[in-house]
Amino acid sequence: MVLAVLGPICRESTPECPVTSPGSIPTSALTMCGTTPLYNRIVGGEDAPAGSWPWQASLQRFGCHVCGGSLINREWVMSAAHCFSSSSVSGWRVSLGRQSLQANNPNQVTQTVAEIILHPNYDSDTSDNDIALLRLSLAVKFTDYIRPVCLAASDSVFNNGTDSWVTGWGRIQEGVPLPFPQTLQEVEVPVLGNRQCSCLNGVGTITNNMICAGVLAGGKDSCQGDSGGPMVSQQGAVWIQSGVVSFGFGCARPNLPGVYSRVSRYQSWINSHISSDKPGFVQFTSSGLDADSSYTCPGLPAPVSTVPAITTTTTDPPSTTPSTQCKYFSVGILFQLLIRLPLEQKKM
Repeated sequence: MVLAVLGPICRESTPECPVTSPGSIPTSALTMCGTTPLYNRIVGGEDAPAGSWPWQASLQRFGCHVCGGSLINREWVMSAAHCFSSSSVSGWRVSLGRQSLQANNPNQVTQTVAEIILHPNYDSDTSDNDIALLRLSLAVKFTDYIRPVCLAASDSVFNNGTDSWVTGWGRIQEGVPLPFPQTLQEVEVPVLGNRQCSCLNGVGTITNNMICAGVLAGGKDSCQGDSGGPMVSQQGAVWIQSGVVSFGFGCARPNLPGVYSRVSRYQSWINSHISSDKPGFVQFTSSGLDADSSYTCPGLPAPVSTVPAITTTTTDPPSTTPSTQCKYFSVGILFQLLIRLPLEQKKM
């Protein structure tokens, strides 16, 4: 992360060896979500202390970290659709309770993946509806290091400036991998309203299914390797996931905020695939007038006075703006890393 951290050095896949701590807590995702019992103080842009983000997942294929994700109940992990070339579960594993990619992780549990569900309206050209669900082969037990995150309910409001945190093992700068032992990173970034974000990234690139965050001066952002990971905000005693790391024009560049899938748009879709132990959806509220509501720039439609209906589909035309770069490593990229071939940026 910048938050930026990249690419893990691929290692030989190790046999699956689930670990469960003695203090397992037999409660539901709804009652447990968004709590961090071990460590509540956080510092942006540095190593995250163990247990700070107990929902963070590492999605791995053939032993290599590919994308991030978030645990939303005992059996399901949420990530980004662009992390997957298909719905095939071959070679995929999910690590939970993991602190570092290249160090001992005594609190880690690793599971194979039984099912991958990509959003049916995911558009790889525009990155719209960039969200996916993974069902684990076995349910995990909640511990102090493994807990679900709360999800933003469909009526949630994240005003411009809402304090948010992003976590992951992605690059720490463009082209700069996370150094050994590749410890989970955290960064604090404010929400940037969709109207201003659209003006900065290119009018037409930001849909209602997206949420943006970043520092206009640059220097703080998610990056390649962070894709699929969570962006969260604290409300009271709980953390609520507002976004899924999706794409951006480079990493941490001035006036180019990162773009995330807006979790609150997908409550119905998520619930339609999870029949029991429903994830904990919590309404996030922002007080006062959103400064973004009156933001404008050439080509941007005038603001509307009513809030559009919540939906997970879109009629927005494909973007004609410059290519974006997904914040993940595809399997092809991983193989090229191994043989040290030059890479092209993924076109979105």
